[in-house]
Amino acid sequence: MNTLSSKARITAIGTYVPEKRLTNEDLEKLVDTNDEWIVQRTGMRERRISGDQEFTSDLCIRAVDNLMQTYSKRVDDVDLIIVATTTADYPFPSVACLIQEHFRIQNTGAFDLNATCAGFAYGLHVANGLITSGLHRKILVVGGETLSKVTDYTDRTTCILFGDGAGAVLIEYDEANPSFIQSIQGTDGSGSVHLYRSGISKWMNGLPLQGDGYMVQNGREVYKWATRTVTAGAEELLSRAHMNTGDIDWFVPHSANLRMVESICEKTGFSLDDTLYSVEYMGNTSAASIPLALGLGIQEGKLKYGDTLLLYGFGGGLTHAGHIVTWGVPDLK
Repeated sequence: MNTLSSKARITAIGTYVPEKRLTNEDLEKLVDTNDEWIVQRTGMRERRISGDQEFTSDLCIRAVDNLMQTYSKRVDDVDLIIVATTTADYPFPSVACLIQEHFRIQNTGAFDLNATCAGFAYGLHVANGLITSGLHRKILVVGGETLSKVTDYTDRTTCILFGDGAGAVLIEYDEANPSFIQSIQGTDGSGSVHLYRSGISKWMNGLPLQGDGYMVQNGREVYKWATRTVTAGAEELLSRAHMNTGDIDWFVPHSANLRMVESICEKTGFSLDDTLYSVEYMGNTSAASIPLALGLGIQEGKLKYGDTLLLYGFGGGLTHAGHIVTWGVPDLK
């Protein structure tokens, strides 16, 4: 999609993670693993874990609260709410509807979007298109997950990876200073069997599914697909935008695994020092990982107004989506 005529700007961001930490040392007590093994293979040291009565909508609401407080923004005039999640509180109503009710937002649409770890990037794409087309003027895009609730803590190949969190951005009509420069999306449904969570159907491609409602991942196959796909996608984005890696201030890939991020950086030519990620102390938070990384970039004094970013989400489906954007959120005083 050519987004050179975008009329949408990212104007504010908020994030939230639960207080409870699950450290590598904690995991040593649950499964046959250790801190050295986990860090060597994933770069992860901690994850945040939601409470028994804390759900995805709760995390998303706290992220929106943080956005409003940090940037003195209002959301009562939002005309669409998009929530990217794979761990909604209920099959229905949507998390977006729960957010609408909590903030008493009138005259707004609301729906959840499931593109797994690419969900936040897909949400940005939808919001940009709807605002640029003139159908909407102010959209709340939220990525939130409580993956701990669908993680099998007897499976050491997956339980070391996942955490909980949420991030929210406001996207508003701004023809003079749009954020979106270029976008790309893609899907490879043939790889679905490598990363899934069973639901109503217990079969896929004629084969029985495992996990009984928990996540199942063939890490080796997902790793190979992601490094190949994100590398090609980032190169295509840069080509379409007539840019090179030197024109990008910050690379922000989905924080699936720090070793995977390092491999993608090596293949694309991005420096890890110029990459924002949230995986080390938050784990893989799926649709929340990119906004959490952006939030950390602001907290650490790295991400500034006017910076050029390359965002890239990728995950189950298999799905992927990327954007080159100009950061339109004002610097904090």
